[in-house]
Amino acid sequence: MSTDYGDLGDLEDLYQQTIVDHSRSPRNCRRLDDATGTCEGFNPFCGDRVKVFVRMEGDTLADVTFTGRGCAICTASASMMTEALKSRSRAGAEELFERFHTMLTADNGSDAEALDKLVVFEGVRRFPIRVKCATLPWHSMRSAMTGDGSDKFSTE
Repeated sequence: MSTDYGDLGDLEDLYQQTIVDHSRSPRNCRRLDDATGTCEGFNPFCGDRVKVFVRMEGDTLADVTFTGRGCAICTASASMMTEALKSRSRAGAEELFERFHTMLTADNGSDAEALDKLVVFEGVRRFPIRVKCATLPWHSMRSAMTGDGSDKFSTE
């Protein structure tokens, strides 16, 4: 039985283009003055530094933004994260965090379809050192959202 894998190269190109687009023109890259929570994340291995701002309205993430400097993967992840999380409930944000983290770290993969556009980061899993780049904004968002009193997160 023959399988045609010709579309895989096109799909990987599309994924790369999406990451490059979000790293060059990040969405929601701004300070949020009325944030109810913030967290600054730092990856000492590559120098990524991102500060995530969240504004909760009740149990809903009304707004999510970020500032900072990072590699293309970190910046694109932060940009796409903010788009994916706006207007989600706290539980919905936690669920998406878990799915994203599982996609990048678990041996058995994840339900990529449930991640929608975030599936572009699936290939990062092949480069373990880059997983921290992709997950740094997400860990920072989680700390900012929970308001656990920690305004710093490090991948150390």
